[in-house]
Amino acid sequence: MQKLISYPISVIYYLCFGLTLVIFHPIQWVCFNVFGYQAHKKSVDYLNFFLLKCTNLLGTTYKFENIESIPKDVPLIFVSNHQSMYDIIAMIWFFRRFHCKFVSKKELGSGIPSVSFNLRHGGSVLIDRKDPKQAIPAIKGLSEYIEKHNRTAVIFPEGTRSKTGEPKEFAQSGLKILCKYAPSAYVVPISINNSWKMVKYGFFPLGLGNHLTFVVHKPLAVKDYNFAELMKKTETAVVQGIKI
Repeated sequence: MQKLISYPISVIYYLCFGLTLVIFHPIQWVCFNVFGYQAHKKSVDYLNFFLLKCTNLLGTTYKFENIESIPKDVPLIFVSNHQSMYDIIAMIWFFRRFHCKFVSKKELGSGIPSVSFNLRHGGSVLIDRKDPKQAIPAIKGLSEYIEKHNRTAVIFPEGTRSKTGEPKEFAQSGLKILCKYAPSAYVVPISINNSWKMVKYGFFPLGLGNHLTFVVHKPLAVKDYNFAELMKKTETAVVQGIKI
């Protein structure tokens, strides 16, 4: 029954979602080209605020736990499981004070109003998952950027979204590069729950009435651990916080 009800609601949702992307694309362009980084970031923040409001049409709610434990005025590396694109929308808005920059696949860098523009110009990096050699300098550049400006890199070490919420094995290479070139950073493990239920039927129709939770775990100073220990602690924290 829920799936049947979701068809007309999903149509309305996608109309609102698409309209928001189209409206904010020129706003982003003006903010970036005329007023610079801070104005562009503000436009991206509010783009994602309105995208979140669109998901309220689906009965979606959000809860973020332990945000106050995240260190301020230091470089940060958010490490999280990945369940849907709604992970990113929520993180940009609720973590807006931390200036999140994402490691994203290059296919997202073109063809999507607002989203592609932000990925190309907002400080995130686009990598070709079929060309690991290309990814190394891109991620290295991101780590040097967050180290210099006290901003935040967001990485999903599973490499792809989990369609059932079940976590996949974490890849080490991306996080290892980030830690190597941002030695004063803190790694912040984050567990995401129920985001996959938004797209449990695929992209149409969408799941209704889901409560998405984002649990922030104890931040880990890169300088206090060797990488193997840091990786183990991070993956353990994220996985233990996932509820299937």
